Amino acid sequence: MVQSDSKVLVLGALAGIAGVSLAVVCYRYKGFKVLFKDSKSQQKQSSPRSSSQRKAKGDQNLMSSCGSSLPRDLQEQVREEMKCCRACSLQRTRLMQRKRPSRTIIPEDWSSEDTESEGGYMTALTDSEEEEPNEGEQGDKKQPEDELNVLLKEVDRLHEGTEFDKRESLNILLKQEAEFGQDSRFLWRLTRAYCDVHDISSTLEEKKTHAETGKRVGEEAVTLNPLCAESHQWFAIMCGIMTEYDTVQNKIKNGYIFKDHLDKAIELKPQDPLSYYLLGRWCYSVAQLSWIERKAAAALFGEPPSATVEDALKNFLKVEEIHPAYSKFNYVFLAKCYKDLGKINEARTMCEAAYSMDTISKEDEEAQKELDSLCYALGV
Repeated sequence: MVQSDSKVLVLGALAGIAGVSLAVVCYRYKGFKVLFKDSKSQQKQSSPRSSSQRKAKGDQNLMSSCGSSLPRDLQEQVREEMKCCRACSLQRTRLMQRKRPSRTIIPEDWSSEDTESEGGYMTALTDSEEEEPNEGEQGDKKQPEDELNVLLKEVDRLHEGTEFDKRESLNILLKQEAEFGQDSRFLWRLTRAYCDVHDISSTLEEKKTHAETGKRVGEEAVTLNPLCAESHQWFAIMCGIMTEYDTVQNKIKNGYIFKDHLDKAIELKPQDPLSYYLLGRWCYSVAQLSWIERKAAAALFGEPPSATVEDALKNFLKVEEIHPAYSKFNYVFLAKCYKDLGKINEARTMCEAAYSMDTISKEDEEAQKELDSLCYALGV
């Protein structure tokens, strides 16, 4: 037999099986519809009988009305199908009556056909009602969410604390990573914790390890939930930190990534002062690039980053608008921008504002050093 003929036979066999199955389904559906009409009309003339008796009689009527139209071998198949359907319907009815007797109320003068669909299934209750979870199951679902919320509040508190608190925050998050590591709210806080510990670490190797791991976790957070502003924000921060350890090419690449994700964070959460502060820092750094550095960026990526001191000033002022006295460093960079633009009086005013703020964190200490040098240059 040639290959084409064998394919025709296989396709013909499949089509035949499909046709027979379809015929059985059609006969069953049409037969039950005729049976329901006939049984209801006969019910008015006959004495009441049990549901099982009516069902058995219906099967006989069905076979007499449409069974003769089928081949003998299919008649047996139809009988078996109807027996199975009747058994399933009876089992379902008993299960529902045992499970919810108070919810299914059927008057005595109703027949079983009135309470069944054409396919032989009960319609008093839907499947969704049967599978409705109880209060205990709902409580179990809420419990992990409650635990996560408690955890997030705790690490947020530790983030604002001492160096010991920041290390403790990272340790707590790492212990819970296996359970909550697929939640973006957890992951961006883990990224932030790596950033905090990076800043307070003493060795270069430890700093680099935390920076690399934090960047990887931040990327996971962004991938998991692209609509989370904090994920974009802290991933951008880790990209900025990695510029301290990368090659020149990767430094420039991370600079572009930093800007893209900050823009996305601002788009998603336009009233977050931290994003504007970071964008102001980026703009100011780009504005200070030398001609050679710009050419290097253009050679590697086709177009060098573009920003001016005016762009930086705009972002630092936005920070002050959203959150007055946001940080000592924000005042320092406002003073730098005004100085570069030749606005000396405004620069001195910003220096005085920076001096009025207490020095608390390590970042404040760094800001104070730059402030001292800036005030000396301005004659303050």
